[in-house]
Amino acid sequence: MSFTTPDGTYGITMKSNRLMRGFMARQVKGIRKGREKMMGLTALVLVTVGRKSGRTLETPVAYWTLPDGSWIVCASAAGAMKHPHWYRNIAAHPDLTAVISGREIRVHAEELHGDARAAAWTTIVTSAPRFADYVKKTDRELPVIRLTERESSAT
Repeated sequence: MSFTTPDGTYGITMKSNRLMRGFMARQVKGIRKGREKMMGLTALVLVTVGRKSGRTLETPVAYWTLPDGSWIVCASAAGAMKHPHWYRNIAAHPDLTAVISGREIRVHAEELHGDARAAAWTTIVTSAPRFADYVKKTDRELPVIRLTERESSAT
């Protein structure tokens, strides 16, 4: 299935600033060195290609491992009205790299819908109740993305 979840009509405003960019850069550096937690959640780095700029971008996000070994991430943006930029980037370029515990893994991204999304959403809010609070801040459905390892991952 394609990336089809629309933006919302209201939600929090997230403004980029130097302090936040510095915090995110430190998280990326730590995850690349093998750290697994960010703000109390297990985190990975999405290495995406900007859909407009073509630049390589690195974004730390929380993730959950599914029983089949794939991973899920949520494009919550903490309840913002619009999806985070990384969501649009992986929609344009769904074959990307994830850095998990310092290991680069080539993955394919797929947005979940219907029952698959509902099951994944239950996994997310059961272990991270703050994500249920994000839903209260916006009218958009928070996209859930499954990352599946592709062949020939780097070690």
